[in-house]
Amino acid sequence: MGEKSNQKRQLILETARKIFMEKGYKNVTMKDIVEACGISRGGLYLYFNSTRDIFAEVLRLESQEMDDVFSAGVPEDAAASDILALFLKEQKKEILRKKSNLTVATYEYFFENKVAKKDNLLRSRFEEAVTVIEKLIVDGVENGEFYCEDPLGCARNIMYVLEGLKASAHTMGITEKTVDSELLYVMQGLVAEE
Repeated sequence: MGEKSNQKRQLILETARKIFMEKGYKNVTMKDIVEACGISRGGLYLYFNSTRDIFAEVLRLESQEMDDVFSAGVPEDAAASDILALFLKEQKKEILRKKSNLTVATYEYFFENKVAKKDNLLRSRFEEAVTVIEKLIVDGVENGEFYCEDPLGCARNIMYVLEGLKASAHTMGITEKTVDSELLYVMQGLVAEE
């Protein structure tokens, strides 16, 4: 693809992302994206065949962006507890963000589309996060920052708590105090007693 083609593709993805944030996944049509981008229907179909294809790419880019933001905030000499705290802080922001996120659209996408296990970005992101958290816990145990007999189980539990908080934020509403309380509970379970 040439530069102009890349720019048009980027415009489509950025515009579609905003529409998905506003309307969810299931209520977005190719027509919505065409109108918002100000391009022809044929112009859109040069790049994507369906809203499913567009959303999958938006989701992949969102995942990449989140990785970059988190990585940029981690100092090289950071302790495992500091890295875990930073991760939880970023998750808290995502949980409490009322608008401008893709949580609802993401759930709709995965409920509506049968995605093969190997292609399920939500599942792979979850498993990647479990692996990272497990490593942080193991490092923290080795450094005397944490106490944990089952780092993998604890890492999975942390991710299930975070996913539950995300779903609760969009279905029942959730306060910052509740999020803080749950995250504090998670961290207290790991802190090594002196």
